[in-house]
Amino acid sequence: MTKRWEASDVSQLGNIAQEIIVAIAPLKMIVFYGEMGAGKTTLIKEMCLHLGVLENTSSPTFAIVNQYIGNEKIYHFDLFRLKSTEELLALGVEEYIDSNAYLFVEWPGLLIPLLEEGQFVSLNIETDTNQKRIITLTS
Repeated sequence: MTKRWEASDVSQLGNIAQEIIVAIAPLKMIVFYGEMGAGKTTLIKEMCLHLGVLENTSSPTFAIVNQYIGNEKIYHFDLFRLKSTEELLALGVEEYIDSNAYLFVEWPGLLIPLLEEGQFVSLNIETDTNQKRIITLTS
C-alpha cells in the first residue's frame, strides 16, 4: 500500500491525520521519516487529537517517550538521541511493541531491525521549495 497527501497549510493536517489512522488499520505502529522541522511532531499531534487525546502533546526529544491516553493508549517516541540498540532495549521497547497501543516513532533507525515485516507502516514527510508538505505512507 502506498498513499500520498500534499499539505500546503498546517490546517490541512487534521484531515490527513484522520485518513492515515483509517488507512493503517488494523496496524497501530507508524515509523516517521523526515528532516528536522519537516512536521513529524505536528502531524503526530493531529493524529493524537483524532484518537481522542485532550491533553497537550509535545515532542519527547528529551524524555524519549511520551504516553497519551485518548480513546486508546498512545506512545510517542523520539529516538533521535539514542546511540545504540542496547539503549533502546533498556527503555523496554519490546513491551511497548507488544502493548497493542498506538506507537508513533520518530527517528526509527535503531528500532527497524527489531520489527517484523508487516508490523508497522512507514510515513515520510518531505518539504518542497514552496514549503508544501508531501506525506507518503507505505507498508
